[in-house]
Amino acid sequence: MRFSFTPEQEEFRASLRRALEARSPTKEVRRLMATDDGFEREGWKKLNQELGLTALHIPEAYGGGGFGTSELAIVLEEMGRGLLCAPFFSTAVLATTAILNAGSEEEKKALLPSIAAGETTATLAFSEDSGLTDAASIAMTATPSGALYRLHGAKSFVLDGHTADLIVVLARRGGSRGDEGLSFFTVSGDSPGLSRKLLKTMDETRKLARLEFNHVEAKLLGEAGGAAAPFARTMQQAIVCLANEMVGGAERLREDSLAYVQMRMQFGRALASFQTMKHKAADMLVDVEMAKSAAYYAAAALDEGDEEMPALASLAKACASEAYLQTAIHAVQMHGGIGFTWDNDTHLWFKRAKSSEILFGDANLHREKMMQTWGERS
Repeated sequence: MRFSFTPEQEEFRASLRRALEARSPTKEVRRLMATDDGFEREGWKKLNQELGLTALHIPEAYGGGGFGTSELAIVLEEMGRGLLCAPFFSTAVLATTAILNAGSEEEKKALLPSIAAGETTATLAFSEDSGLTDAASIAMTATPSGALYRLHGAKSFVLDGHTADLIVVLARRGGSRGDEGLSFFTVSGDSPGLSRKLLKTMDETRKLARLEFNHVEAKLLGEAGGAAAPFARTMQQAIVCLANEMVGGAERLREDSLAYVQMRMQFGRALASFQTMKHKAADMLVDVEMAKSAAYYAAAALDEGDEEMPALASLAKACASEAYLQTAIHAVQMHGGIGFTWDNDTHLWFKRAKSSEILFGDANLHREKMMQTWGERS
């Protein structure tokens, strides 16, 4: 396993950062987050045509680039740094990995090329009103209807669910219990009987929606009743990707805060020269670097097929959750009074840090999962 990025990966990161800095300044972030969609279709298509980001980790056989999780993690880290307003996480991470993990060859060939080309946005709908992310909480039912199925129930907190062209849904076949009845289904975003409502959230840079299914026609994805293992794998990948996105945001906050206190003068001295600022800067550096190590290691472990992947994914999420939020708190304090204002950009990352902290489970939940996993192995 590599413990550092290759020169090619570093060059990829540098070129990607330049592109995202040009496309996603905070002025553009503020403009897009104020819209209901949260992004613009033409800009999304152009981004993928020029950089091919949604195709990055899709195998070449399905029109993708064939890269691994480590490269995908670089993209997400840079997007977290720039708070790019686009349905990338929902499309390239959640929906794509679910299709790759659960779909048959024919289904992958039918669904993935349009995603890779940036023509189709997609998402994964799994959590319900309880907000839980485990398979046992799934109550939505799927009833056979000829060669298709009919979905009935609701999904909540669906990333970009109100705009997605394709929705991958986790549901339970009618009358089944436990993991045996869990299956993935695909639904078109404009299907009759599907109601989509944008939710009001604290973090406007990441849109969430509630979806109601009233006997909506759906196609089975993969094996009937065989979604439990692919769903678990998909969530591990999503958690690792989210951790890398979070460390990108934390690093941006750390750099911006340090630059501010070095520039800001008080009593004839730079704020950075005061002991309390030095302590905060040191704490931020340690927290962010430790979170980076956990996130990078988990991404590399996914590529290597490490058997301890469940525990490593939870470790990365727990470290990134606490590091990002604590860095955001320090950043607001280091900016002083202006750090609490709407005009200052710090609050954009603070809100993303808070929303990401609880997305897919907070640090306490993942520490418990990590200890359970290691306890079972010992």
